[in-house]
Amino acid sequence: MGKKKMVAAAHFSKERVFRVFLVWFCFWGLLSLTCAGRLSASRQNFEVHKHLRRLNKPAVKSIQSPDGDIIDCVHISKQPAFDHPFLKDHKIQMNPSSVPEWMFEENKVSEKPKERINPVTQLWHRSGVCSEGTIPVRRTKREDVLRASSVKRYGKKKHRTVPLPRSADPDLINQSGHQHAIAYVEGGKFYGAKATINVWEPKVQSPNEFSLSQLWILGGAFGQDLNSIEAGWQVSPDLYGDNNTRLFTYWTSDAYQATGCYNLLCSGFIQINSQIAMGASISPVSGFHNPQYDISITIWKEGHWWMQFGNGYVLGYWPSFLFSYLADSASIVEWGGEVVNMEEDGHHTTTQMGSGQFPGEGFTKASYFRNIQVVDSSNNLKEPKELNTFTEKSNCYDVEVNKNDDWGHYFYYGGPGRNPKCQ
Repeated sequence: MGKKKMVAAAHFSKERVFRVFLVWFCFWGLLSLTCAGRLSASRQNFEVHKHLRRLNKPAVKSIQSPDGDIIDCVHISKQPAFDHPFLKDHKIQMNPSSVPEWMFEENKVSEKPKERINPVTQLWHRSGVCSEGTIPVRRTKREDVLRASSVKRYGKKKHRTVPLPRSADPDLINQSGHQHAIAYVEGGKFYGAKATINVWEPKVQSPNEFSLSQLWILGGAFGQDLNSIEAGWQVSPDLYGDNNTRLFTYWTSDAYQATGCYNLLCSGFIQINSQIAMGASISPVSGFHNPQYDISITIWKEGHWWMQFGNGYVLGYWPSFLFSYLADSASIVEWGGEVVNMEEDGHHTTTQMGSGQFPGEGFTKASYFRNIQVVDSSNNLKEPKELNTFTEKSNCYDVEVNKNDDWGHYFYYGGPGRNPKCQ
């Protein structure tokens, strides 16, 4: 064989070996990536399954709600709260140690026929009830957990969402994507609050946005150690997988970082009521120039922080040891609406707050909070001395406070989001 042919053959042989090596390298690389992907998916499935087992306790009875929810009637001693290490030997307190006089009083409602307010219920009640000794728990589904950014973050707020009415830099607040229209009191010690909230079903533009109406019980600084107890109604496709209006609660003792969660999605809140389910759909809701429906929520300090829904439904309590600043009292109370504005198309969201109408539209059009009160150190309900208001962008969502004999301190609030003056 000639020298040139030998060189060419050697070159061909090396090239062939390289190609074979490259093919095998790519094959094993792809196989590794595939295996890594499968391992990652398997690990995620395991974590989701483990989390679902932790949240969905064995049910005495299960109820299929018309909206697709499954409500599990769980024995009161088996509820998620008792996964908390400090609650392993906790003796459930079935009632506050002392019963305030106002607990079973009827709300004041105007005698004018047009302002008659109707009571609301929860959708699952159409299909059954839970017996005494159990609590209704909305069953968490696999797809609920998968919508979260991670299994660990499921049931937790993504950002600090408390409005900062005293902030000197409103633009700093807007960066979080959350906007508010609220009334608030500060500058004292508060041992709870009450309000009756008009229930609507606002339109939410994007699945990762929400619209809610609630009250906040706050303690500490608006930094890393904020304590907050919250309750109201919300529309949150990301959390619930639909656009239904739902009753919710939330708590945190470290400004939404690691502690706390919505409803019963972590250990903390101890439920004692067998008739109301946290996170379940509220029905019916208010309509334009149609019957108006509202819910009354009271949170007050009696050893623990207790919550009442309507008249007579004491839902349960947040043990005081969960908190630092709220272990004694609150320093700020807020009432109002909140939305997430993701500006996904470069414009302000069309997500509605409240009814989607501005406050000036009034009764049967705008959403309201009425009979706004705070709880003093003697567990008496008092009208707030000075009710302030706050909103980041009043052209998008606004709030107007007023007072009369029937509704006491009240306000209309809300808005449509994007409009000619809000882009």
